[in-house]
Amino acid sequence: MIPQQKVTIKKLPTGIPGLDEILGGGLPEFSFNIIAGAPGCGKTTMAHQFVFANATKERPALFFTILGEPALKMLRYQQQYSFFEISKVNECIRFISLSHVLQDHGLAGILEEISKEIETSNPGIVVVDSFRTAVRNVHENEVQVQSFIQDLGLLLTSWEATTFLVGEYVEAEVRDNPVFTVADGLFWLYQNIERNSVVRKLQIMKLRGQASVPGMHTVRITDDGLQAFSRTLGLTGRKKKITDAKRLSMGIPELDQMLGGGIPEGDSLLIAGSSGTGKSLLATQFIAAGLRAGEAGIVAVFEERPEEYADRAGNFGLDLNSSIKAGHLTVIYLRPLDLSVDETMQAILDAIRKTGAKRLVIDSLAGFEMALAPGFRTDFRESLYRMIYSLTGIGVTILSTVEMEESFTELLFSTYTISFLTDDIIRLRYVEIEGQLRKVLMVVKLRRGAHSGDIREYEITDKGVVIGKRLVNYERLITGIPGRRAGAGKEGAHAGEDM
Repeated sequence: MIPQQKVTIKKLPTGIPGLDEILGGGLPEFSFNIIAGAPGCGKTTMAHQFVFANATKERPALFFTILGEPALKMLRYQQQYSFFEISKVNECIRFISLSHVLQDHGLAGILEEISKEIETSNPGIVVVDSFRTAVRNVHENEVQVQSFIQDLGLLLTSWEATTFLVGEYVEAEVRDNPVFTVADGLFWLYQNIERNSVVRKLQIMKLRGQASVPGMHTVRITDDGLQAFSRTLGLTGRKKKITDAKRLSMGIPELDQMLGGGIPEGDSLLIAGSSGTGKSLLATQFIAAGLRAGEAGIVAVFEERPEEYADRAGNFGLDLNSSIKAGHLTVIYLRPLDLSVDETMQAILDAIRKTGAKRLVIDSLAGFEMALAPGFRTDFRESLYRMIYSLTGIGVTILSTVEMEESFTELLFSTYTISFLTDDIIRLRYVEIEGQLRKVLMVVKLRRGAHSGDIREYEITDKGVVIGKRLVNYERLITGIPGRRAGAGKEGAHAGEDM
């Protein structure tokens, strides 16, 4: 009989950070789910996290194992994760081995034993691991197997239990295996080896009754268990930018003047230049200016450790260690060599929620790319766009550094052809004048406002970047090999240029 009123389905927390967002708010209560994938993908750990997050004394969890290995061996390793609460074992969660039942009585015996345990315990959660093992080791025909699956699903649904069947399936079985037809949810885990790195992925292939996020999502297994990173992380709930944005100081008055008063809040700024031009120092001065103004900041570094970064800033009179100890500055070091952009984004978002930071430095994009797993490097440009779009959308001002190889025929802005992704660009470069290697700076793009077109010389001193005069007696400065203007005297080569 069709109900006359709309049924409200409760959503249960999965206990896996990031997965509830991917599922659209949690897992539907009383649903019949399959966790599939090859060995080592994290299937059993995923099931355990859900069980420990939801099992109670009143509505316990039954965890049936049909593996050749005993439950005690499995628990020996699972209890190493932080989510594992030993006090819940036997009190809220019961582990029951059915390997002997399968050998003696087949699928019918399995169904009978599960039915008895359910009637005795009235569980809220039932897990069968590994369900695939049960089907592979019986000699019943296809009709009997299908009947068993339907009977099991009906039994568990009638007892209002949220169910997981864990199995080592391959994708080719999706079309022909009846278990996938009766399932309400299908979670597929993958483990891909890319060169020397291992990348784990998750796909929600099926979820009845609610909209999940489609596509492949990154998964990492840590001491805390599984953590999932949605491929749309940060893209939802984007706020509109304020048209008349506040200007943020770069920490250098002359540079703020060139920018028309500073960087518009919520912009993405790219500082491009070759090695040794002071990109990181400019970024540090930007963060330090925010700290002096009472604004928290975040720095994501990939080429040096946090303590090294802070010590180097101290060489230029910038005390970052005090701000780090006070919790106003977070320096994130990410270099596992199989990183994903989603994981970086999650670490940054966590730091933003904790500190309320509005300034972010990514130093550098080259280091960021090298820290990624090979497969993620292929999509680096697309992922970087998504990350910038998401963070600026919540009002964070991003300063990224990128190293450029100098060309003496053209002025390049980015190695990654991402200049169009950024709102503002500052270009640093070397020029050769009168047998000396000197540095010049220019603002080449400022999306929300007018900026100076001057090419200014600058120096790196013990007080940081110091911007000097505008070079007026030379032409073709942006090529790096300028020539003296006609009529310009030699006397103006250094001190005679205008401010």
